[in-house]
Amino acid sequence: MPAITVRPGRLRDAAEQIEQSTGLRVQIIGGALVMSPPPRGKHAGTVRRLRIQLDPKLPADLGSYEVSSIGMPGNDEDYVTPDLIVLPVDWDQDDEWLSDPHEVALAVEVISNSEGVRSVATKTDWYAVAGVALLLAMDPRKGTWTLYTHPRDGAYQGVLHGKYGEHVPLPSPLPSELDTSELPLYAPRS
Repeated sequence: MPAITVRPGRLRDAAEQIEQSTGLRVQIIGGALVMSPPPRGKHAGTVRRLRIQLDPKLPADLGSYEVSSIGMPGNDEDYVTPDLIVLPVDWDQDDEWLSDPHEVALAVEVISNSEGVRSVATKTDWYAVAGVALLLAMDPRKGTWTLYTHPRDGAYQGVLHGKYGEHVPLPSPLPSELDTSELPLYAPRS
């Protein structure tokens, strides 16, 4: 890949250039470019299975979206693209490319097989700082999930851990729970 020079205030341009030239998904988290390959089958399958559960049970004014990004308030150069996001259906008609974190009813991140502990913690902290009310992290490596709630002062105050097979409890107006019993697990790393 050719070298990309990034001028201050132009991180988004660099991210778009990297995406176009490599096909990698690029996010800007805390001022750093974070790249990841397209999701593998089980990663995408987890998102699909969660979306199948959510869509028919969401109220008419909410919808689930993939490939939609959330902006950091006050910084157009800092954003994440969750695997799945529940937003007001007005998003269908919005010309903006960054959604408001305060309008996010639920963000879902499926942890990739290669993601490290630091990367997961950094991304979780980003969501809390942005003020995303509800973050669900699914981990097909271990068959576990974590639900983060009540962001305050840059950290989530509520943290609930569970295992695949246990239902994820969700607050209203979301469906009351998500079933995790049929979610796929990654093959053990060798």
